[in-house]
Amino acid sequence: MRRIGIGIVGLGNAVKPHAAALKSLSDRAVLIGGWSPSPQRRAQFVASYALPAAESLEALLKDPKVEALFVLTPPRTHADLALAAARAGKDVLLEKPVDVDYARSKALVDAVEDLGRTFGVVFQHRFREASIALRETLRGGALGELLSVSASIRWWRSDEYFAEPGRGTIARDGGGVLLTQAIHTLDLMLDLAGPPARVSALVCTSPLRAIDTEDIACATVQYRDGAVGVIDATTVAYPGYPERVEIAGTKGSAVLAAERLELNLRDGPARVIDGGSAGGGGADPMAFSPDAHRRLIADFLDAVEARRQPQASARSALAIHALIDAMLESSRTGVPVDVVASI
Repeated sequence: MRRIGIGIVGLGNAVKPHAAALKSLSDRAVLIGGWSPSPQRRAQFVASYALPAAESLEALLKDPKVEALFVLTPPRTHADLALAAARAGKDVLLEKPVDVDYARSKALVDAVEDLGRTFGVVFQHRFREASIALRETLRGGALGELLSVSASIRWWRSDEYFAEPGRGTIARDGGGVLLTQAIHTLDLMLDLAGPPARVSALVCTSPLRAIDTEDIACATVQYRDGAVGVIDATTVAYPGYPERVEIAGTKGSAVLAAERLELNLRDGPARVIDGGSAGGGGADPMAFSPDAHRRLIADFLDAVEARRQPQASARSALAIHALIDAMLESSRTGVPVDVVASI
């Protein structure tokens, strides 16, 4: 099997699981170079992972050995970098979010797809072993008709985390707990349960941090299939707890706490898949296994080979952007908001 050439732009915290995953996929992919505008981060990347640094972004984009670009930079940079890569003939794997809101995200997805490129987004929670098992259970109808679907993301982020320049600001990140932290769990919730129809939400900023984005958010949700549920998301819950997705149907229920799944079916034995419940909810946001990243990247490589969109396609990510936008609008206006159909 030939190896696909990869370039990486952005060598901050997010590069750790990607580097580990690429090393485990060395028979399928080869890293041509990683680049950051920071010389210190380039040097640290080489020293930490024994992987090559690129001379410049332009060098990566012009290098014919680079077939796909992984963009692991702050959200406000995503559109320019993804479009530059696509125009250079590269496929794109983009760290979440796609962009800072639904309209910008959809415009970017349309543009990259119009250029004929494979376009994935890093929603690795979809690829956890327990998430895969729950998805298969739902698709097989074992839980019956869904009645209640809720998510709880009660995380903690420290002062050190927010000390990074621009962290938690509209100018750099585009959003707070919804767009930056809870988005992984909320994306998984929608991937499992289907699209929402209507939300009523409240968001606010605690006095703990000097940021201009929300770090507390809650909502009631009505799904298009009739199920209802709640969202509870925050980064003020010290010391941080495993994120949860809870589903109740006519034939049973499921609780997914980070990578631990409990299934209770009315006509069958209970089942537990325990992949761990630490997640990244505490002070160290990278305290998780790279296994889900490896599965996500493997699927992306399959998609590049087959010239198709990956399972975690950027277009599929539009659903979570539509939900987040609706939650923010509901909080601003004080009334329930219909969620735009995202695809």
